[in-house]
This record gives sequence, structure tokens and C-alpha cells, in this order.
Amino acid sequence: MAGYDGGAFEAAYDQVLTRWPADREALRVRTPFGTTRVNACGPADAPPLVLLPGGGGATSASWYAQAAPLARTRRVLAVDLVGAPGHSAPATDRHPRTVADLAAWLDALLDGLGVTRADFGGHSYGAWIALHYALRAPERMRRLFLLDPTQCFAGFKAAYLLHALPMLLRPTPARVRAFLDWETGGVAALDPDWLRLQEAAAGFPGAGPVTGPRPAPDVLRVLDAPVLLLVAANSRAHASYEVTAQAGELLPRAEIDVVPGVSHHALPQSAPPELARRLSEFLDGRAE
Repeated sequence: MAGYDGGAFEAAYDQVLTRWPADREALRVRTPFGTTRVNACGPADAPPLVLLPGGGGATSASWYAQAAPLARTRRVLAVDLVGAPGHSAPATDRHPRTVADLAAWLDALLDGLGVTRADFGGHSYGAWIALHYALRAPERMRRLFLLDPTQCFAGFKAAYLLHALPMLLRPTPARVRAFLDWETGGVAALDPDWLRLQEAAAGFPGAGPVTGPRPAPDVLRVLDAPVLLLVAANSRAHASYEVTAQAGELLPRAEIDVVPGVSHHALPQSAPPELARRLSEFLDGRAE
């Protein structure tokens, strides 16, 4: 796509990866939808934890603030979404187009990694994917944490969509920065390396995200996996109170809380330091 600078993106991606633990390794897993890049760290024999990034230019590298503490007890497997910014290479003749396709992609990814069952975590769009996968493949989902999930329990605010529209219609680094400045509202200082990566992802020649409905209420009510839902107090993506209320009504085994002083797009990289501790306690079963 015109205007996209692949060299700048590669440099920004690699720079953010320098924030990861020294034992990080890059894995490439073949699936029917192309080759998926996974940034992995932590003991190879530790319980696996699959991390899915949000949309809008986010990549697996964005989990750098949580990678080291989570890797103390988990094999962290942070994924670049197929068809989205990152180092995953989609197949030329087959792209994920439906929720069922995304589930098939994750099945193949886990098989390729030699993982039967895993913990999952997702932010924003990645949380939407993870929640749908929990409903379609419960036998492969141990525990699930959702960071300010979008289109799971509430719709987008109209103001959010209006501010995002210029960036979506003609993505440029300047429009990406303006949107992120608006959404974060200056509450949390954005990491300059991460911000350069977000800007460099503008116009990435991907296939576009799979879109679909929110999970059906009757299906959510029978979800057996333990869920930790953390909502950004200052999120401009949706109404935080609506997300927590709907999730509390629908999820049978959920721990729900609000993360103060952080907006939707400040997660996960600019989250409060105690977020990693909270996630670790949940994954270890100490939060129930």
C-alpha cells in the first residue's frame, strides 16, 4: 500500500523487541492460513500462555511489559495475528474470513507448537478472538484473561468510531498519533518506541481483521473456563460500566475489575506495574 514503509516498520518492531527478556526466541508455525510468528520466552516445559494483541497496528511485541514477569511461571507465546501488522506471513490463497476460520487457525497454531491446552490472554480485538475461541474450543482453554475487550460485552462509542475514521480511511503515521493522543488523553505517557511502531504500522498491507457479532449471551452463560476481565477505567472505546455489568451478568466464573488511570490503547504496554502480578495470580489460581 502506498505510503507504507516496510523498513521503518521492521526497525520499530525490532526496537520494541529489545524490551523483551533475553531468552526470547522467534518461532514460526505453519498453518493452513500461512506462517504465524510467535515471540516466545520462559521455560520450555512451563504451562503455555498464548497472548493475542489488539487490532489497529498492535503486534505481539506490545506485550513487553508483561513478558518477563509472566515468563517466571509460564511459557509465554505472543502471537502476531495473520493478515495484521507483524511478522506473520498469510497464505496467498487463503485468509481468515470468519470466526470459524480464526478458531481453525488457532487450532493449527497450537498443534504446530505441540500444545494441547493453554492459558490465553488477549487485549481489545485479541480478547474478542480469545473469547470466541474459548466458546468454540473449551477443551483447549484452561484460563482466560481479557484486557479491555472490544465487541464482547458492549459496542463501540460513537465518538471513538468518529475519531478513528480518518485513520481507517487513509492511515498515516500522523493520523495514528493523533488518534492515540486523543484516546489516551495524556493520562499515561506512551512509550516512544511502542508509539513509533504503531505509527510505522500505518498502511500495513494486510488482509484486514475478521469482524463479527458479539458472543451470544446464552453461550457465554455456559462458559466453564475461569475468566479475569480487566476494564480500562479511562477507555474511550466503550462504556466501562456497561462492559462490567454485562460481563458480570453473563459469565459464570468471572473475576471482574477496573484498572485505574489507564485508557484502552495504553494497554498492555503502559499498564500499571501491578497488572503483571494480578495476571500471574489469576493464572496460578490464587485469585479465586
